[in-house]
Amino acid sequence: MKLVDSHCHLDRLDLSPYDNQFENFIASTVEEGLEHMLCVSIDLEAWPAMQTLIAPFENISTSVGVHPNECDGEDPTVERLIELAENNPKVVAIGETGLDYFRSEGDLTWQQARFRRHIQAAIKLNKPLIIHTREARDDTLRILKEEGAEKVGGVLHCFTEDWKMAEEAIDMNFYISFSGIVTFNSAKQIQDVARRIPADRFLIETDSPYLAPVPFRGKPNYPTYVGKVAEFIAKLREESYENIVNQSNENFYRLFPAKKPATSI
Repeated sequence: MKLVDSHCHLDRLDLSPYDNQFENFIASTVEEGLEHMLCVSIDLEAWPAMQTLIAPFENISTSVGVHPNECDGEDPTVERLIELAENNPKVVAIGETGLDYFRSEGDLTWQQARFRRHIQAAIKLNKPLIIHTREARDDTLRILKEEGAEKVGGVLHCFTEDWKMAEEAIDMNFYISFSGIVTFNSAKQIQDVARRIPADRFLIETDSPYLAPVPFRGKPNYPTYVGKVAEFIAKLREESYENIVNQSNENFYRLFPAKKPATSI
């Protein structure tokens, strides 16, 4: 089976198991059946180095955006986001962007304004959005609606909310992505969403190097662990592992204009 990791941060991996060589890591992903990875941007300061790192590899696509919790770096304009996306053929999405009221405190209108700019850029570029949302459910949905985000759709990544929010997001042309959190014993709400979600509306991800799935919980996470997420969801939905992998891959390539390998299963 060929796997896709729909959300990871390759420039932040612990490469010590690979002799600190990114090329060795890539070779291991090929050996373990990883077909494609989407390396997601969280700030613009690290973005140039990230692009240099992934540039030689056809099986990696990327995004451009600034995470809602990033406070000290460049806060991009709509024009800046468009400039970076248009000049890099690997960019398939805008984000990750969104709202996070768990880690940030005080007046968060700046976070909402940044979120709106990302949506506006995505619409002008006709590229999907990668959404991060934590303890900001109502404002996330409201701003997506107000800015017309359904025109481009996207994904609510590393989903941690309930079925009601998932339904509202799906109605706005969004997908729901499950990370290693879905494998945690305490994640009953997320597991309920994974059981109920339509087959054509889910993705799987690692969010590596964060949030490693069981049985690696608490350790550094890697894109090669995405199969553990697929295995767990297959059991939840009482479907075959192959069916979950094939369906999530199909959904990924439908959402993101990444080049699908001719050998894809």
